[in-house]
Amino acid sequence: MLDLYKIMGVYHAFKFRQRMSDEKKNWTGNIQLGAKTDLNVVLNQLCKAFNSCPFFKHSGMIMRVVDGHIEGYVEMQPDLIGNLAFQVLHGGVAATLLDSIGGIVAMEHLYRRSTPETLPETIKQVTRLATVDMRVDYLAPGRGKYFIARAEVLRLGRKGCTMRMTMVNDEDKAIAAGIASYAY
Repeated sequence: MLDLYKIMGVYHAFKFRQRMSDEKKNWTGNIQLGAKTDLNVVLNQLCKAFNSCPFFKHSGMIMRVVDGHIEGYVEMQPDLIGNLAFQVLHGGVAATLLDSIGGIVAMEHLYRRSTPETLPETIKQVTRLATVDMRVDYLAPGRGKYFIARAEVLRLGRKGCTMRMTMVNDEDKAIAAGIASYAY
């Protein structure tokens, strides 16, 4: 029986690696090396990759391109309420949306500064990008029909970046703000 478990473990590890390889293609599938690539194609591909994440699907979060830039969006739902007495958005949802928008906008800016010669390295950076540190300030209770998150680059270096993120509600009231560092 032990041998069967070992075989199944190897099989599942293989399938996991194969799935991760397929996921990596989602991040870079429409990019042709050495060719002039329309940035909107790249941005939409990044959004598609984020939106295919099971957690994003479960929570209703989406990334979208608006006016040539990526923003995060989530509608208020009963499942996302963090305080039943006050009926406000859970702070973890706000933090997740801020972290995600910081990461995807960092990826956007890596592609923006890329050239055809540096594109292979940029793709590696994008696929390795990970949150190193994040701080969130909750500015107001999370009330609203929907919430939008945006991010801006504070510093974009060779091995990492620092981003500033904000989240507003449907009335454009600031709900949360954050600063995060990402390594790639």
